[in-house]
Amino acid sequence: MEKSEQITAIPSNRLQFFPVMMFAVVMGFTGLSIVFFKMSEDLLFPIIIADIFGYISLTLFLVISFFYLKKIITYTEEVKKEFTHPIRVNFFAAISISMLLLSIFFRHSLPSFSYVIFVVGAILHFFFTFYTIKYWINNNLEMQHSNPAWFIPIVGNIIVPIAGKGFAPDEILYFFFSVGLFFWIILFAIILNRIIFHNQFAPKFMPTLFILIAPPAIGFIAYEKLVLQLDFFAHMLYSLALFFTILVFVMYKNYIKIKFFISWWAFTFPMAAISIATVLMYELSHENIYAVLAYLFTAITVFVVFLVAKETIVHMFKKEICIME
Repeated sequence: MEKSEQITAIPSNRLQFFPVMMFAVVMGFTGLSIVFFKMSEDLLFPIIIADIFGYISLTLFLVISFFYLKKIITYTEEVKKEFTHPIRVNFFAAISISMLLLSIFFRHSLPSFSYVIFVVGAILHFFFTFYTIKYWINNNLEMQHSNPAWFIPIVGNIIVPIAGKGFAPDEILYFFFSVGLFFWIILFAIILNRIIFHNQFAPKFMPTLFILIAPPAIGFIAYEKLVLQLDFFAHMLYSLALFFTILVFVMYKNYIKIKFFISWWAFTFPMAAISIATVLMYELSHENIYAVLAYLFTAITVFVVFLVAKETIVHMFKKEICIME
């Protein structure tokens, strides 16, 4: 009897430590699905692969949402701790971002479903943005609490115009875009200050450096959705995204010896973002260099997503995920 009680207690305890960061898995897979979709539109990639990964992403979202909702009901205090944690609070926006990305992917195949999850995702992200900024203002945070994960609730605002074009008035989309772009610049200065003048990131947070790619890459895509032209500012945003992509690869030695953490998923969505931005750049400019870069970045994104997914599955079976840190 005691033995069976122990067995049933194991999943329960692991549920207690099921992290909100798991929604980064959905962001990675959905980002890859959108990459495949864009490649099928502009660079002769088979659409069936995009469809398969899109439904895998939706399934992952539903499964992770189920477990996190179960955690909210069963371990409410643990969720409250995450919601008031100086680092984990930033990852709650991954829930709304996952919904916005799914809305982008299913826009053409399931427009009604896409509209519904856009509305819910945008409202939810509006709340997470204001809650997170209020949390930063009202709490005495220390410099070591800052890391590129702070960009997550901010970057989500820039995704809203991409998902919402045609679903919401442009005035609302410009509001989200302006908030995201403004706070990206502010937070970048804070993060750069931390990186240069203070202690290095703990190894588990090193993958979050890839998040530096996402704001200008997503900003470029959103700006194109809003103004519909490839002008100086669009070129500047894409060039910044390309610069940060090169920078994080130049720093490859910082990542190769890091043991697995769930934060490895921070590698995935930013790579998907620069891949999508590059395909769009090729679509707008018709310059072959962007086609070459699109294939290169897509190949890297596929490799990174599959590598991180494999390591996640391996460590799940080892019961090294969803444990007390």
